[in-house]
Amino acid sequence: MTILSQIEAAIGAANVLTGADAAPYGKDWTGAYTSTPLGVLRPGNTADVSAILKIASDTKTPVVPASGRTGLTGATLADGALLLSLERLNQITEINPDARTATVGAGVILSNLHDAAEAHDLIFPLTLGARGSAMIGGLLSTNAGGSNVVRYGSTRGLCLGLEVVMADGRVMNLMNALHKDNSGLDLRNLVIGAEGTLGIITAAVLKLHSKPRAYVTAMVAVSSLPDALSLLHRLQDETGGGVEAFEYMPRSYIDKHMELFPDAPAPFDAAYDINIMVEVAATKAHDAVPDTDGSLPVVRALTETLEKELETGTVLDAVIAQNDTQRRTMWKRREDAGEVAFFGGVFVNTDVALPLDKIAAFETALTPRIKAIDANACEVIVAHLGDGNIHHTSYVSRNDPGVMDALVQAVEDVVQELGGSFSAEHGIGVSKLDTMKRRKDPVALDAMRAIKAALDPNNILNPGKVIPPK
Repeated sequence: MTILSQIEAAIGAANVLTGADAAPYGKDWTGAYTSTPLGVLRPGNTADVSAILKIASDTKTPVVPASGRTGLTGATLADGALLLSLERLNQITEINPDARTATVGAGVILSNLHDAAEAHDLIFPLTLGARGSAMIGGLLSTNAGGSNVVRYGSTRGLCLGLEVVMADGRVMNLMNALHKDNSGLDLRNLVIGAEGTLGIITAAVLKLHSKPRAYVTAMVAVSSLPDALSLLHRLQDETGGGVEAFEYMPRSYIDKHMELFPDAPAPFDAAYDINIMVEVAATKAHDAVPDTDGSLPVVRALTETLEKELETGTVLDAVIAQNDTQRRTMWKRREDAGEVAFFGGVFVNTDVALPLDKIAAFETALTPRIKAIDANACEVIVAHLGDGNIHHTSYVSRNDPGVMDALVQAVEDVVQELGGSFSAEHGIGVSKLDTMKRRKDPVALDAMRAIKAALDPNNILNPGKVIPPK
């Protein structure tokens, strides 16, 4: 029997796709990474995944897990490998309002979890532009961040338990809802962010939070990035840590967005260099009860803070959303960042993290280095300013691999000088392997290789991703 016929016998022929049926799975959202899988497997439960990996282990056949294929680093490239799609593991097993947890399959789409939590007046706070297609397994495997990290943390901080199928097909059951568990090595957090190289996540127990009683969202123009950080800290103090999003969109981003989306409104009547989208949420009941004039305390807190900063000149302009339509428009401008970065020409895209007070220095140091490499390059930045995550794109004047590699290394240099990380939330995949080899501590890389060899001795789990060869 061929390996595909063995798998067909285990999970059903209808769930093993080849040829034209498999072709759509060989391409990710960006279109930049395409491959031809040996076959696409669609298991319906954990037992199916276990059976697949037992066969793959016996035959030493590589397996590449995939969820919504919305990643940006080529982590689901599967030439000659079995591509294991988790899309059918899409059950929301339980929403537990008392424990404030959700037990879900790896194939649950993020927006579906949002809807399920909202039905219980709760939220799963992770949010990003691809929420309508991104799946829980992929979000955990890349430790996705999104726009609300400033308040709720990244995906790792929102996960309590995991079910993981190991390379040999054994199932590791870490599916507890405990907030404290000090029983040995933290295997859950080891698997999260490993991009399917150590095991395949099939289910998870996730944290839910109280649904905010009211939101207030605004676009704010400030005079400098240090002033933006001062505004962030003041708002956190005034609202008791109620800032949910604090997103930086400089003039270059706004200009590129309006070029690609000509029907989109400008954030202000005038153009400003530093534009911030801020959202504050009220979870306390009294912050969402209208005053005698009809205004909400959370809205008044933001309004009064902005008025004071306008008087000092720290804030240059501000527009507060007056209804949900205006709020959605502000969010769409930010969530269009993927299209702005990936469909604006020949580009080099990086995803870095810096200490909050080093972001201005990053911009100042990087621009002249980029111009020295390609005088006609154009920079566009968008950032989760509240957590120090910058998405930097250089649109280059020519498709020259040498120039593009030099630009990546220029970003790496500045990030390293400022004590940052070359990867914040998109993962490593294949696109950052060279950077990992250049910049990651060599002892850390050796430790990663040892862990990979111990858990996947035949190197069948997403081989060639995340950890560069020695």
